[in-house]
Amino acid sequence: MATKTEQRFLAKPVNHFYMLLVSAGALSFLGLIMVFSASSIHSLDTRGTALSIVIRQFVFLLLALPLAAYLARLGGKKWETVGKFGFIISILILMVLLIPGVGKTVNGNTNWINLKYFDVQPSEFAKFFMILWASHQLSRREVSGKFDTHVLRLIAPAFCFILFLVMLGRDLGTASVIAVILAGLLFVSGIRLRLFGTICAIGALAFATLVVTSTYRMQRFLVFLDPFAPEDYKDLGWQPAHSLLGLASGGLFGVGLGGSRQKWGNLPEAHTDFIFSVIGEELGLVGTLGVLILIATLIYSIFRIGLRAQDPMTRFACAGIGIWIAVQSFLNIGSATSVLPVVGVTLPLVSYGGSALVATISALGFVAGAALRDPEVRKELVKKQQK
Repeated sequence: MATKTEQRFLAKPVNHFYMLLVSAGALSFLGLIMVFSASSIHSLDTRGTALSIVIRQFVFLLLALPLAAYLARLGGKKWETVGKFGFIISILILMVLLIPGVGKTVNGNTNWINLKYFDVQPSEFAKFFMILWASHQLSRREVSGKFDTHVLRLIAPAFCFILFLVMLGRDLGTASVIAVILAGLLFVSGIRLRLFGTICAIGALAFATLVVTSTYRMQRFLVFLDPFAPEDYKDLGWQPAHSLLGLASGGLFGVGLGGSRQKWGNLPEAHTDFIFSVIGEELGLVGTLGVLILIATLIYSIFRIGLRAQDPMTRFACAGIGIWIAVQSFLNIGSATSVLPVVGVTLPLVSYGGSALVATISALGFVAGAALRDPEVRKELVKKQQK
C-alpha cells in the first residue's frame, strides 16, 4: 500500500505532469547513451565512425523536442481539426510506400521511405494520426449523444483498412501494435465485454492465420520456445538466443557501460529491436528494472492526465497513446526476453529510430498539452513561477 506521503504526491495533478516530463526525459537520455553503446561497433563497421548512428538519433531528438513543445501549446479546436483528417493523412502517407521505387525493404518489410540521408517510417506517424482520428470520432459520438452509432462500426473499418495497408509491406509487428490500439480504444469506449471478447478472438485468429500461412513467420514464431535448439540456434534462434545470453551475463549490476560482448556482431539489431538486452548486459538487473520503472511511470502519468481531461477527445487520445506505448514496450521487452516471438518493434524513446522517436515525442507533446489545459495544473505552475 502507498504511504500517506505517496498518496498526497499522487493526488496532485501537477505531479503527473512532472512525472510525464521526467520519465520521458530520462528514457530519451538513456536511449541516447544506450544507442551509442549498442551501435558503436556496427556503426564503425558499416559507416566508418562509431558516432554516425547516435548523431542521427541526437538530431532527431533535437527536432522532436521543439515540435513537442509547439504541439503542447495547441488548443483543443486545432487538435479536433487534425483528428478529423487523421484517417486520410494515414492513408496518404502509407500509400506512398506503394509507389514503385519509393518503398525501401528492410528485413523483409517494405515500410520505409528512403530520403537519401535518412529513412522515414510512415506507419509510426500513422499510429498517432489514427489515435487522433478515432478519438475525434468517439468524442463526437459522446458529445452528440448518438449512442445508436455502434463504436465498432464507427472506427473498426478504418483501422482494418490501415492494417491492410501496413500488411502490404509485410510488417506484422506494426500491424499488431495498431490492432491492440484499436482493441484498447474499443474497450475504453465502453463496448460490451462479450462483444469485446469476440473481437479479440477474431483478431487472434487473423493473427494466427497470418503466421501459419507464412513459413518464415511460423518458424520465427515457434523458435522463441527454445532458441538454443541445435536445429535453430545458428539460424532463426540466433537473435533471441544471444539476447538471452546478454541478459544472463549482466548479473545484478552489469558488465559496465560499453562492455557488452553481444554487440560485437553476435546480436543483430542490438541498437533497435534488442536494445533492452544490451541494457541488461551492461547495466544489469538494476538497469533493466530502472527502465521498467520509467516506462511504468510514463504510462501511469499518461492515463492519469487523460482521466482529468475535460473534453472527451483528449481523454480518448491519451488512452490511445498510453496503450500504444504500453503494448509496444511489452512486445519489445517480450521479444528480448524470449517470452514472445520476435516481432520487430522498437522500445519507445530508447531504441534507435528517428521516425519512432519523433512520432512518440509528438504524442507525448499532446499529453503534455492536455495537462497544461488542466486549470489545477496551470494554477500550480503559476504559483511555482511566482515563488
